Amino acid sequence: MSAAKSVTSAELTETVTAIFRKIGFNATQAGPMARVIVAGERDACKSHGIYRIEGCLRTLKMGKVRPDAQPVLHVDDSAIIRVDAGFGYANAAFELGAPALAERAKKLGLAALLINDCTHFSALWPEVEALADMGLSAMAMCPSYASVAPVGGSKPLFGTNPFAFAWPRAGQHPYVFDFATSVAARGEIELHRRAGTRLPEGWAVDVDGKPTTDPDAALAGAMLPFGGHKGSAISTMIELLAGVMIGDLTSPEALDYLGTTSIAPRHGELILAFSPERFAATRGANSLSRAENLFEAIIGQGARLPSQRRFAARAQSEATGIQLTADECAQLERFARLGLDAI
Repeated sequence: MSAAKSVTSAELTETVTAIFRKIGFNATQAGPMARVIVAGERDACKSHGIYRIEGCLRTLKMGKVRPDAQPVLHVDDSAIIRVDAGFGYANAAFELGAPALAERAKKLGLAALLINDCTHFSALWPEVEALADMGLSAMAMCPSYASVAPVGGSKPLFGTNPFAFAWPRAGQHPYVFDFATSVAARGEIELHRRAGTRLPEGWAVDVDGKPTTDPDAALAGAMLPFGGHKGSAISTMIELLAGVMIGDLTSPEALDYLGTTSIAPRHGELILAFSPERFAATRGANSLSRAENLFEAIIGQGARLPSQRRFAARAQSEATGIQLTADECAQLERFARLGLDAI
């Protein structure tokens, strides 16, 4: 029987990479996938950590992602950087396109990275945080597959449609937030189902459009947008910008393509990057210093900046290791031993 243990980020990355390589993903795909999964575990974001491996394996087994994909970068003289993910996962495509995006944003003041024909399973904060570490402010967004009803509706139409933002800060972690435009990420509902716990009120409706706190009924029915009509409008915006505008799938189209919500969705992604220095250059102002005044005012009222718990968890993991339960260790061992036969 497996026992709980503590591992370093490097050790867990090696383990997860080996699992993906065993089942047929090339090195281009496996490395970036493993890095973002380990980042989730390191930062105590369990819904986007090793829990996601099973979905990645299932998506491959159903033939809905290409394990040998090699993303292709397209750069011209415009502010738009494009990466064709080649029907592989988005992570490798982002790692390929991010340096070009950063270079163009610093030169022009702003630039956009369009990732097309990708499969997506991860959070967006690793991407905007990476750009903030390059001195840029960034936004990222993507659709998903239809699982969220519009406000006033009762049937799935939107995806969970995550949106992330980051602002660089000198000498400390950036200001980062990342949230689904649904009340909760679908992974959170799945974790409630696995734990046998009820959902909070207002998270979902069943197949008949009636409010439910039963995770199984919620997964069969529809989640709800956060903030009522405000969340519904933001979700619509993401469908338009990161689906329609970039010539990729909307959430209903992604569901039609997949035929199920049990695997990772296929669609596109839009990342916008901004140079604070370039925007403020003619005003003689230091954007980063002025931003610190705002952050200090927020903290001064006793409020907490977003992602602070995540950064605290990261510091703990870096000091004492990533803590894995006995069940998580057993699951990793099973994937390593059986590969796709584990699904």
